Amino acid sequence: MSNLLWKSLVVSPAVLGATLLVSTTAIAAPNTATVVSPAKQSTVAEVAQQPEILAQTTIDQVNRYSNEGNQNNSQSQVTSVSQFSDVQPTDWAFQALQSLVERYGCIAGYPNATYRGNRALTRYEFAAGLNACLDRVNELIATATADLVTKQDLATLQRLQEEFSAELATLRGRVDSLEARTAELEANQFSTTTKLVGEAVFGVSDVFGGRNGDNNNTVFQDRVRLDLQTSFTGRDVLHTRLAAGNAQPFAIDGINSGAEGRQTFQVGVGNGNNSVTIDRLTYEAPIGPAQVYLAASGGRHSQYAAVNNPYFFDNTDGGNGALSTLASESPIYRIGGGAGIALNLPLGKGGGILGNSSITAGYLASQANNPGLSQGLTNGNYAALGQLNFSVGDRVALAATYVHGYNAAGGTLFNSGSSSDANFANGVSVGTNQANALSATNGSESNSYGASVAFRPSDKLSISGFVSYHDVTGFGANDDYEAWSYGLGVALPDFGKKGNVLGLFAGAEPYSFNRPGFVGNNVPYHFEGFYKYRVSDNISVTPGVIWLTSPGQSSANDDAIIGTLRTTFTF
Repeated sequence: MSNLLWKSLVVSPAVLGATLLVSTTAIAAPNTATVVSPAKQSTVAEVAQQPEILAQTTIDQVNRYSNEGNQNNSQSQVTSVSQFSDVQPTDWAFQALQSLVERYGCIAGYPNATYRGNRALTRYEFAAGLNACLDRVNELIATATADLVTKQDLATLQRLQEEFSAELATLRGRVDSLEARTAELEANQFSTTTKLVGEAVFGVSDVFGGRNGDNNNTVFQDRVRLDLQTSFTGRDVLHTRLAAGNAQPFAIDGINSGAEGRQTFQVGVGNGNNSVTIDRLTYEAPIGPAQVYLAASGGRHSQYAAVNNPYFFDNTDGGNGALSTLASESPIYRIGGGAGIALNLPLGKGGGILGNSSITAGYLASQANNPGLSQGLTNGNYAALGQLNFSVGDRVALAATYVHGYNAAGGTLFNSGSSSDANFANGVSVGTNQANALSATNGSESNSYGASVAFRPSDKLSISGFVSYHDVTGFGANDDYEAWSYGLGVALPDFGKKGNVLGLFAGAEPYSFNRPGFVGNNVPYHFEGFYKYRVSDNISVTPGVIWLTSPGQSSANDDAIIGTLRTTFTF
């Protein structure tokens, strides 16, 4: 036993020191914490954000590099230092390499017979060389041939080991730490297929202007979403999202049946008392060239169709885009919702006129779960969407959209698939009451047409806009009407700091003129400005202002100015 221990102690310094000779840079810069070659920078940056991936990647690379020269491949096996095409006898490390390669056989180089001594040594490669040489130690001890190590080698390598003792200790600690973290993650991981994506929004808000200020108070509201994203093949995703909130809208000139100025965090909050609901249950997967979307609950057209509104739209009324529902996306995507299916199919492959185009088709029913009379997947309220998408390089995107919908008596047009909502009558999500209110006694069908465009002239500027026209046909007398909406937004990404966004928007809330029983024929203009300040990767603060003119489509009503300070936590 003592003889075996002595051999291990004698050989180990030699091997540890010899490993340090495999790079001129390792000796020239012994205090470098981590040096990564350009070819590996993107990979390391990606895995660095996920500890379990980093740990596994490090261990895998150590094993891969250490076995690189041990394969039964004549091209990858190096038995003589002269086989290195980039090592010359005049190099200062030639003799050291000769010992490592020919005497000890623990440095094999790269498969293309190069040594790459003029390049920085990464910790992965250092650990790989160390691992290979330690394997050689075990072989020497097992075969009692440790006398292959000369006294001169031991003296030189002993000195090198002492000189680089700090680096060796650091590397050993990092590997031990990664192994421990990997073991802990494997033992405590929630699921091998599911990750949790969460968002919490805090909003302090108030409204000013004449009677609007008198009828409302400053409020502090919240909304929380927890999205369980599950992938079974690596290319599909199942969204199971839980939501709760207590946000309620302001009464604009006493009008609370419309949704002018409604903010995104006021959508999907159920009855507004922080009760938890499943507000999205969808599955997306590729089938051949097509992308298939299935919604069991909470489906929205903007979840599968391109809305062409970068920096304003965020994850279907998320907390990192525009303040209002109007500025977030075109109202045409808020017609209907619920459960159904959609398909996105590319029309061409590069070149030709259809090379960068695709077609999107979807069907969502808001009462798909109800087996009652005039309910269900096909006989209840529904909305079918068709959209043609075009792009010109990576700077311009265009879309033409058509939506055909049906609603039973007493419904609303822009309801996002909600049959009821404690905050607004029948779940109105955008627009005036004149544009939303369908016949109270008869069913109605609608045909809506929209166009959207996004233009990015530079990385620091984005311009997007939309227009939509809605033709509603009721099944009773005087039930027909038309509605319009449009908007233009300008976003300045990375304004003041990377990750920040300055957004300016101007448009018109969905409106309708000359409807019997309704008063007001003025265009309800909507102006909005916000600045998303990125505090950290997970926290952003967004102050902003919404200015509404002619609420309720009446110039007799006071303008409303809504001020909001929104804080968004993502995790």
